Amino acid sequence: MSALARLTRKPWIWSWIAAFVVWFATIMVTGGASTLGLSQAALTFAAFSIVVGIGQMFVITLGPGNIDLSVPATMTLAGTVALKLMNVENGMILPGLLVAVLIGVAVGIANYALIKALRIPPIIATLSMSFIVQSAAIWTNRGLRIKPPSVLADFTTSMTLGVPNVALVALLLSLLAWVLLEKTIYGRWISAIGQSMAAARMAGIPVDGVRFVTYVFCAVLASLAGYLLACFSGGAALNMGAEYLLMSIAVVVIGGTAVAGGDSNVPGIWGASLFMFLVVSMLNTYGLGAGIRLIMTGLIIISVIMLAGGRQPGAR
Repeated sequence: MSALARLTRKPWIWSWIAAFVVWFATIMVTGGASTLGLSQAALTFAAFSIVVGIGQMFVITLGPGNIDLSVPATMTLAGTVALKLMNVENGMILPGLLVAVLIGVAVGIANYALIKALRIPPIIATLSMSFIVQSAAIWTNRGLRIKPPSVLADFTTSMTLGVPNVALVALLLSLLAWVLLEKTIYGRWISAIGQSMAAARMAGIPVDGVRFVTYVFCAVLASLAGYLLACFSGGAALNMGAEYLLMSIAVVVIGGTAVAGGDSNVPGIWGASLFMFLVVSMLNTYGLGAGIRLIMTGLIIISVIMLAGGRQPGAR
């Protein structure tokens, strides 16, 4: 088999090809004038989808029915509480980050407690938790929009060597996720549970413990994304996480992670997140109306998923 044929059998390649095609189609309209700006904007806005997408990917890898619908509410609560605690003071940046992480840990624990104690499907448990968390965010926010500390605002909106800082943070978290999945026993346990929970139990894998850690990890990543997004956008809004509900799932599916579980894909998350931003930018550049943009976005996503659908199980 040729190198090209082997490459096309990897699930993550199609999201990257789609992202490149859309990027190229967009800059063709502008004559290349906005190439750098478009690339930097894509990396910036894709970073938030990458962070929440990685967490959702871990959960989905656990197998059918595993999904976290509390991600948007967790982002909102973490961003709101962190900004309120920091109160525009640079000296409170680390305490604010710590609180955001602790909120993620608390939400993750509560999510799995509902799943395990009440024996209800994860989709129902996390949806129920999202209402509680969102209510807490509303109570905490009280209509205020507190600005982030100046150092943190500058960091999230600046670049290092032409690369957005938020994209560099997403890259570090992606490397951590890759190491966890590919180089640790925890990653092998996740894949085994996703392939067959019953077989994993028979093999002596601590299924409940692994699932618990995974839901906590997903919630912590959502909290970090909310923390960064609130600082990047100049304040926490009550709807700031809304678009990341479907986005966190879409980038996992488009990126080549098996929805049936047992097979994750970190590089695909990047390609899918860039693609999701670029396709909207392309359709805006072509001056299409909102309704047409939504239809075209859906059709393009379906096409990418169909192209990647012929892969062999376990292909990477």
